[in-house]
Parts: sequence; C-alpha cells; structure tokens
Amino acid sequence: MTEVVGIRFKKAGKVYYFDPDGMKIEEGMKAVVETARGIEYGSVVKGNTMVRDEEVFQPLKKVMRIGTEEDEKQCEADRAKEKEAFAICEEKIAKHGLDMKLVDVEMTFDHNKLIFYFTSDGRVDFRELVKELASVFRTRIELRQIGVRDEAKMLNGIGICGRCLCCSTFLGDFHPVSIKMAKEQNLSLNPTKISGICGRLMCCLKYEEDVYEELNKKLPKVGDVISTPDGTGEILSVNVLMQNVKAAVKKKENDPPTIGFYNVNEIKVVKAKKTKPKTENIDDELLDLDLDD
Repeated sequence: MTEVVGIRFKKAGKVYYFDPDGMKIEEGMKAVVETARGIEYGSVVKGNTMVRDEEVFQPLKKVMRIGTEEDEKQCEADRAKEKEAFAICEEKIAKHGLDMKLVDVEMTFDHNKLIFYFTSDGRVDFRELVKELASVFRTRIELRQIGVRDEAKMLNGIGICGRCLCCSTFLGDFHPVSIKMAKEQNLSLNPTKISGICGRLMCCLKYEEDVYEELNKKLPKVGDVISTPDGTGEILSVNVLMQNVKAAVKKKENDPPTIGFYNVNEIKVVKAKKTKPKTENIDDELLDLDLDD
C-alpha cells in the first residue's frame, strides 16, 4: 500500500496522485507540486489515503508544499495575464491569417511555459506564430490542438437538459460513446437529440448505460407472449425506468384484447418472440457522431 493525496488542477479535470511526503494534507487545501509541465498549483480533492501499489505509477512525485495566501494571489494574477495573452495571440493569429480558433490560454505556476489551446479542421503551420509569441512573452510557448469535446469542456455551456455541461462540471475523463447505447436506452436516433453542443454523442449516454443494461436484463422484449394476473397477452412496449410493460391481454381465448400495464414482477414470459438477425442501417450522419476524439 502507498500513501497518496489526490490533486486536481482544473475544476472538472483529471485527479493526479502525489506523495504527501509526511505532510498531513486535507481535502479542500491547496498544494504546490511538480508535474511533467513544470511547477503547478492545484486543489486537493482527496486527502492522505492509502491505495494499492498497482493503482499508482511509481515513482510518485512529492508534494513540494501546502499552498499559501501568496500562492493564491499569484494564481489570480496569472489568470489576468492569461486573458492578456489570449488577446495578443488572437491578434497574431489574425495577422498571419491562420485557420485556427483559439480556445484557452494556460500559464504554469512557475511562469516557465504558456500553453495555447486551439481547434482547427486541419494541420496548421504555426512556427512563425510561436516565434512571435516567444519574443513577446519571453517564455516557452506551446500550441496544443484539441478536439471539439475538449473545447466544450473548457468553454462550458448549457446542455439540452438545461443544466451545465457534465464534462465541465464533474466528468474528469472522456469515454467512448456509441450509437448502440442510444438504442439500448430507447432514444430517438435523431442526431440533434442525442448529440451535445460539441456535436458528438452526449456523455450521459455512457455513464447511464450500466443502469440501463442492468434494467434491460429484467425486462422481456416487445412481441413476447406473457402471462399476467388478467390473462395471456402480447407485449406492445416496455418502460425501462419504470420497469413495467404495456400489453394487449385476453382474459379468455375468444375475448377481444384489452390494454393493460403490468410491473415486471407481475408477469412471466410464456413464449419469447423469435428475432431475425438484421444488418444495421445507420445514417452517415450518425456514424460521424459515433466517434471519440
């Protein structure tokens, strides 16, 4: 077992583990650590805790020190410098006529590097831009091209559900999302209804999928013949979340069918509907969504 602390550098960013180096560090505190990008200042989201050795990459870097008020003031000053750098970079991009959209600027805590995040439909020759930015800011410059999902995470926004984007609020990582998940959740395959503001399939399809898979195991299929407290009938539709079915039931063999709603615990499958294997016919527009950046 290894003692670690979990530190996050962005609101909904990935959690990284560090060696507390004998210090008692609690959740909610700030800490200064060394990363592959340089010295950084982050928020502690997990205090001193023991984890299995295979869960962390050895050797762990040590926490340099606990953050102070001076560090917090410096961090606020850096945010102001980042806004200034953003405006200057946009001017330089327009000057060189580059086909790229600047998304965000990030300065490392030790001021040794400025990172400019941008999106573009293709490759961009930004060598001259880097030279000009380096001459202005007198520090290392890194231009990093990102995908549309990362852009949405950085900029935030309101999803079709009316809430702030999941990726900007609490999702630390992106996971692959597929059309199959939308089908299993009985959602419309209309691209405008199952894609987020980034133009990709909504992330919530992924983290709700496990629940739907578990609930679907308990439900019969549409077309199955079932026995109910009112007689035998055929399933017309199923409600996954409510765990009930809509069926056309006959109390007696010659009676006209009546529509009834039954909980999954009230029914029993008498005869399962035979399903023929069929080829998938998915629009090209949907295939474009079924990607992970």
